[in-house]
Amino acid sequence: MFIACLGLFLSAFAAATLLPLQSEAMLVALLAHGAYAPWVLLIVATAGNVLGSLVNWVLGRYLAHFRERAWFPLRPERLERAQRGYHRYGRWSLLLSWMPVIGDPLTAVAGIMREPLWSFLLIVTLAKAGRYLVLAAISMQVLG
Repeated sequence: MFIACLGLFLSAFAAATLLPLQSEAMLVALLAHGAYAPWVLLIVATAGNVLGSLVNWVLGRYLAHFRERAWFPLRPERLERAQRGYHRYGRWSLLLSWMPVIGDPLTAVAGIMREPLWSFLLIVTLAKAGRYLVLAAISMQVLG
C-alpha cells in the first residue's frame, strides 16, 4: 500500500508543477485495482497535487524579482497579460487550477501576484480535491 500511495503522491505532485504530466490515470488505475480505500487515494492525490501547486506559488513568489533577466521563462508581455487576467478575476480564478494547460501557470501567477498563502491553499485544495472527487465518482460508477 505504501508504494502505491507514494507513487500516486509523486505522480500528483509532479503533475501539479509546470511539468507536462498527469496523475488521473494512476488514480483511476488504483481505484480499479480495488485494493485501496478510495478516500485514502483521494487524500494522497489531493495532497500531492496541492503541494506541487505550492511549488509553483513559491517559484512565482520568489523568482518574480528576476523577471528582467534573459533566462526568466515568461516574456514581459505574457507575464503582463497573465497578471492582468489574475487581477481581473482575482483569487477565485484559482478554482481553475485543476484544469490542464492553464492551471499550473495560474498557480505560479498567484505567487507573482502575492496571493496570501492561506487563501491560495484553501482555494487550490478545494479545486484539486473537487476534481479528484468527481473523477473517482465517475470511475467507480463505470467500474461498478
